[in-house]
Amino acid sequence: MVLLFAIFGVSIIQFHLPPFVPLVTAIMVTMIFGRLNHFSWNDLQNQLLSGIQTGLAPIFLFLLIGMLIGLWMAVGVIPTLLWTGLNLANPTWFLPAAFLIPALIGTAIGSAFTTIATVGVALMGVGLTLGFPAPVLAGAIISGAIFGDKSSPLSDSTNLAASIAGTDLFDHIKNLMWTTIPAFVVSLVAFTVLGLQNHATASLASITSLQNQLQPNFWSLLLLVLLFVMAWAKIPAIPTLMINVVLSSFIFLMNHSLTALSDTILNGFKTSADNPTIQALLNRGGMLSMMPTVIIIMLALALGGMLSQENILQDFMAPVIKRVKTQASAVTGTIITGILANFMIGEQYLATILPGQLWKPVFKRVKLSPLALGRTLEDSGTVMNYLVPWGVAGSFAAQTLNVPVTSFALFAIFAWVSPIFSLISAWTGIGLKRLPEDVN
Repeated sequence: MVLLFAIFGVSIIQFHLPPFVPLVTAIMVTMIFGRLNHFSWNDLQNQLLSGIQTGLAPIFLFLLIGMLIGLWMAVGVIPTLLWTGLNLANPTWFLPAAFLIPALIGTAIGSAFTTIATVGVALMGVGLTLGFPAPVLAGAIISGAIFGDKSSPLSDSTNLAASIAGTDLFDHIKNLMWTTIPAFVVSLVAFTVLGLQNHATASLASITSLQNQLQPNFWSLLLLVLLFVMAWAKIPAIPTLMINVVLSSFIFLMNHSLTALSDTILNGFKTSADNPTIQALLNRGGMLSMMPTVIIIMLALALGGMLSQENILQDFMAPVIKRVKTQASAVTGTIITGILANFMIGEQYLATILPGQLWKPVFKRVKLSPLALGRTLEDSGTVMNYLVPWGVAGSFAAQTLNVPVTSFALFAIFAWVSPIFSLISAWTGIGLKRLPEDVN
């Protein structure tokens, strides 16, 4: 574990290497470690492949999102949102709005990824046009999307945490508010202050010029409405995006050839405008744009599969788990395990499942309610993945918003404030759900 942390730390922090190199190095080191511990080569290969298999669904989801971004650029969904944003944008209050809007939409549809890939892309374009720093913008958008995903009954991660803890979904969400609302308030205040400090540098004339070069098509927003309706109908993300891709393709074919559709799906949208700013805003999407993210995810999941099936994380935490006797230390240990799992495995679902399995008996032993376990899993396993450069969520957000994780991590305030409030709750007892004394 120490060696793996050293590999990632030195490679990314010291030499600023992309995550690919340390991930491959870590896989090789873990494979050698497994062989020294008497796993056969076939076992090691199967561990690696089984880890990748757990990520097939998000990998396919990311390819669909790449297709959808390109098509929505072409048929006018995202340009219409950009035009509307430029028309309504108040530079003074734009940054807190960039946090609140994804928070509301994320709560409505239950998917941080979809929120970031659609409304988040549009908000990023408007904010950059106004002259706000990209890392601050990305941090606000991601923080809002995480809040929405965490607070929504439609969210996969929220349902997963409630399921692992063995609690009712709505009781789980209600209990989440003890840490989620304070983290929300701190984030909103921070982005308001940052927005007042980072004054917009774009002139009214330049904004008007950009608006004039965007052609809004308000009928195209029906595709966004369809996305909301399907989410509320609890249709899974992959068929929801697939149907939207098909409908967007039909609309695209009304004015373009089949060859152009194929190129847009593969390579993304390319505007004919000469304005460099418009090109930077609109030339996005396509399956190929998601390939760096897909490669990182495959490598991270391969490493995660080996670490999980060789019980490295479990054995690493076992001595700590045996010594835990207080409620506060049980919550603290779960948070640390969730953070470790995120950085070692890179997949937020596994970073929720493994700590849940490890610490569930401990929570019962120290008389903590399953609601406390579910909230702790959300406050560490779910949200922290956005701060991991090789994590599924972190690499997706970085690729989609075109800002490295190492740049926006400091400004993804909601992600790192949530576990802090969870620790405060644990050590003060405020909002910490306990089991009745007569429960064994």
